[in-house]
Amino acid sequence: MKCVKSGQRIYIQGAAMTPEILIEALCQHAHNNNLRDIELIHIHLGGTAPFVTNDAYRPHFRDNSLFIGGNVRKYVNMGLADFTPIFLSEIPQLFEDPDFVVDVSLIQTSPPDKHGYCSLGTSVDCTRSALLASTHCVGLINEHVPRTHGDGHVHISHFDAVYYDSSTPLPEHRASLILDPITEKIGRAIANELIPDKACLQMGIGNIPDAVLQCLHNHHNLGIHTEMFSDGVLDLVDMGIISNSCKFHHRGKLATSFAMGTQRLYDFVDDNPLVLFCDTSYINDTEVIRANPLTHAINSCIEIDITGQVCADSIGTKMFSGIGGQMDFMRGAALSPGGKAIMAMPSTTNKGTSKILSVLKSGAGVVTTRAHVQYIVTEYGVAKLYGKTLRERARLLIELAHPDHREELEKDAFERFGKLTLNGSDGDQKIDGDD
Repeated sequence: MKCVKSGQRIYIQGAAMTPEILIEALCQHAHNNNLRDIELIHIHLGGTAPFVTNDAYRPHFRDNSLFIGGNVRKYVNMGLADFTPIFLSEIPQLFEDPDFVVDVSLIQTSPPDKHGYCSLGTSVDCTRSALLASTHCVGLINEHVPRTHGDGHVHISHFDAVYYDSSTPLPEHRASLILDPITEKIGRAIANELIPDKACLQMGIGNIPDAVLQCLHNHHNLGIHTEMFSDGVLDLVDMGIISNSCKFHHRGKLATSFAMGTQRLYDFVDDNPLVLFCDTSYINDTEVIRANPLTHAINSCIEIDITGQVCADSIGTKMFSGIGGQMDFMRGAALSPGGKAIMAMPSTTNKGTSKILSVLKSGAGVVTTRAHVQYIVTEYGVAKLYGKTLRERARLLIELAHPDHREELEKDAFERFGKLTLNGSDGDQKIDGDD
């Protein structure tokens, strides 16, 4: 860690590839040498994040998340760490900005092959761009890292220093084996009502994406072009349902920027030419996304108001996650021939509070605007908001809310828009999606 000095900006690879050994070494180096004003930048990190959680290390660093993970969320909201809002597709561009200098990158890789090339494993995302931009690079070479195909190759000569690790497997993320009835209902509605055969899918990690994937067993010739994926796609690949045969870009291949799941997933991507790991500036490029016909982007959110404004990054003024790639894919899917931009969520929180609101909470951020929203899905059905007036949207979204909250929403909507009618009807006419 001798290349790390006070006042530098350091990039840290994230997700399953978080180099926890290097992070601990960095913290000790900064503490032992009394370094100051070191800025750490990253998307979501795994591990314990000792640079903010350890009181002895915190004075040496200022953490700056480009997407907030659970291990640093509390410290961001306490003012002890920072957050930079940015589209995932634009992070590589930020690293190329001469006013945003990346001094050192800390990454984890596979061992070098016979030509001296290491693999960035399951997280190429914005790490490739950070490597190209940074002055110095420190690597953790781990024999448990899968060698993936695509853009994530770096020659051993690129490193200023390397550490070797043969005993630490990649962390596993295990999805729930049993889905709750609400999530299952949402997944079934998306799969059966919105996704056609030959669709190209973007979905992330979590219960709703897993529920959708479990309901696609009767589909044919699906494809994947997504910023990330997990174990949920593996059975569909094995069954031949995901064939990637109808895509425009990388026909016959699954394209992604990172992946996180169980060891089964890591074994699947290891030296598998079926899977391409590429930079987010490419995977999340709206022009690339829209070129694949029938692109269906499935995303989730924290809350939505009755006009269609979507908050996905905060709970009121408290930051929760980040911008990520939601807008990249919502826009790209909407522009794709036959594509759909889908937002899915349960109608209430775990505490029973409505996630469909008259107005967003004070301080809540709008990640997806009301002009970008197309389809909303809850356990109460599917609503197509595209092309609908504010009054029509309010009517549709109230029908998707939990019955316990509809009366209050209707009162608020009436005060704002008047009667929720369509073309002078008495209000009993349903404003539905495609009928």
